[in-house]
Amino acid sequence: MTLLHDMPKTAIINSKAAHSGFNTAATLNLIEWLTGDECHALDEASLVAGLGRRLQALGLPVDRLTLHLTTLHPEFIGRTFAWAPGEPVEIHDREHGSRLALANTPLMKAQEMREPLVVGPGESPHGRWQHIDIFSGRGLVQLIVAPLCNADGPISSAVFATRRPGGFTFGEHDLIERILPALRNTCELRVLRQCELSLLDTYIGPMTASRILAGHIRRGEIESMEAALLLCDLRGFTELSNRQPGSTVLELLNAYFDKVIPAIAHEGGEVLKFMGDAVLAFFPGADTSGACDAALTAARTVLSELSGFEYSGIPVKVGIALHYGEVSYGNVGSGNRLDFTLIGPDVNIVSRIQNVCSERGEALLMSDAFRDEAGINDAISIGRQRLKGFAEAMELFTIAD
Repeated sequence: MTLLHDMPKTAIINSKAAHSGFNTAATLNLIEWLTGDECHALDEASLVAGLGRRLQALGLPVDRLTLHLTTLHPEFIGRTFAWAPGEPVEIHDREHGSRLALANTPLMKAQEMREPLVVGPGESPHGRWQHIDIFSGRGLVQLIVAPLCNADGPISSAVFATRRPGGFTFGEHDLIERILPALRNTCELRVLRQCELSLLDTYIGPMTASRILAGHIRRGEIESMEAALLLCDLRGFTELSNRQPGSTVLELLNAYFDKVIPAIAHEGGEVLKFMGDAVLAFFPGADTSGACDAALTAARTVLSELSGFEYSGIPVKVGIALHYGEVSYGNVGSGNRLDFTLIGPDVNIVSRIQNVCSERGEALLMSDAFRDEAGINDAISIGRQRLKGFAEAMELFTIAD
């Protein structure tokens, strides 16, 4: 790998003459820091700040150091950490749409080519970089863009920038080249960890993700807990899906979920399942009243968000069931194909309450247990209702609009 890819020959000659190299022991100390326990314990912002300060202490005229860590996430392509001497570290989440804005820049070119690029302030076949937010208006003269290529997975990059006229010297290029393998390895660990967390949070939720990462992945590892349960169901979905094209149905579902999921997450609930058009969520009940209050607040928010809401002229109506009880939470399945789920009579109850919602056209119904735990005094009884599979009828309640 050579970092002199784009340097004019005269600049190479002059830089060689100007600098013969860095102290070997100091360079090895920096590499040792990058691979050691101290660095391993740092978050990404502290990593880029620590590296920037150490490079400056070695005499490298780095005026801007950035890490562009790519990840797997449904909303973001990655995150940028930007350091400059005497400034707080900037953190920028890069949405998927930002890829277009960076398409013709050295940042993307280096990642695509899997080779380092050296670019100055003038015209370059690899595109311009001065308009990129983290470099704009800083008087930078030269950038070394180094892709951090892993064995597989997304490619990240590091950028070393200077304001010094003439840019980095040959010896300074050599120093950067020598530390890149160690920097790549420490960044790869962080990227893999972030991908792991993002994918787990995206597909199974943060609480379940924490259990998996803690090693609770064997079939039959079950714990009992008390929780407030919320089941939100889209009205008339079967008829709707039979009448509308599949693409319209999927778009409507996503628009509906965009109203429901944030409301649940904001109140500390966790979505356990998407069951077609239904959403099952739970609010752990260490604080019983608090869990029920959070579930009720989430339900009210959902109903408010969907009041009068339409998608392409199609009204979106829901029914929400609320219950509080004891559930078994853990792994079920076969062999190496397992699923985290909630089971138990109280899970069945909230499902049956949802059926009553649909039958009676109620927007929200709660069990007597939920009403009591939440301390709701103005709930309106709709009488005792027969729930399929349960011998005793159960009194259910709604709330005033």
